[in-house]
Amino acid sequence: MWVERDRAVLAKLLRRDPLRHVYQLGDLDDFFWPYTTWFRRGDQVVLLYGATSPPTLLAFGRPERVAELGALLTELAPSLPERVYAHLSPGLVDALAGRYRVDGAVAHRRLALTDVGRLAGVRADGTVLTETDLPELVELYAAAYPDNWFDPRMLETGQYVGVRVAGQLAAVAGVHVWSPVYRVAALGNVATRPEFRGRGFGSAVVAALCTRLRDSVDHVALNVRADNVTALRLYERLGFTPVDEYGEFPLTAWGSAAAG
Repeated sequence: MWVERDRAVLAKLLRRDPLRHVYQLGDLDDFFWPYTTWFRRGDQVVLLYGATSPPTLLAFGRPERVAELGALLTELAPSLPERVYAHLSPGLVDALAGRYRVDGAVAHRRLALTDVGRLAGVRADGTVLTETDLPELVELYAAAYPDNWFDPRMLETGQYVGVRVAGQLAAVAGVHVWSPVYRVAALGNVATRPEFRGRGFGSAVVAALCTRLRDSVDHVALNVRADNVTALRLYERLGFTPVDEYGEFPLTAWGSAAAG
């Protein structure tokens, strides 16, 4: 195992399965790269993303290669922080059991925009949000999506779209990663105020953002909780289909102060 800092090497490995690795490909971009630490053994890659608190650990692999990726995680575990939030392909959390206690697990699905023709049948609406909209956006998330993973820096990408009703920000769709260099985007922080739900604003801002993103990327994907039936149906109507499954795991090192 070693720390890999050659973006060309990482990109070549990750592009072999771009939808499974869409987040990692996006994190190769200059905008995200300073916050990343990459670990590699052969063609297996693990990312520790440090701009979140706790840091986010990403490890995704094909089912037939999960044992190899698990071996890399087991080797890496002693050098990881005491607390991490892990996104892992099925079966991989066991590789970290000797180091970490799992504080909860949530099954997720990764969806990709595979039928862009469906966007034509959906009303697209919204304007691009900027840093001046941050206070209003933070207030919307507090009301509609308090446990979201919003980084204010993301407004700098120009890939956040919101729709207003009577001057009030009613719905928003944004990105977790966006890279015109590596031609990928991952939608995130999609939310609608409770009082405006059921009126099509959510689908309108997602459609507007997807239409906007198609000019700069080849792959648009997103993550959804497997039990969020409403969201899964919305994205299906917009042309998204499931391409992968994974779990999200809050992990705390055994014996640490945080573990109690």
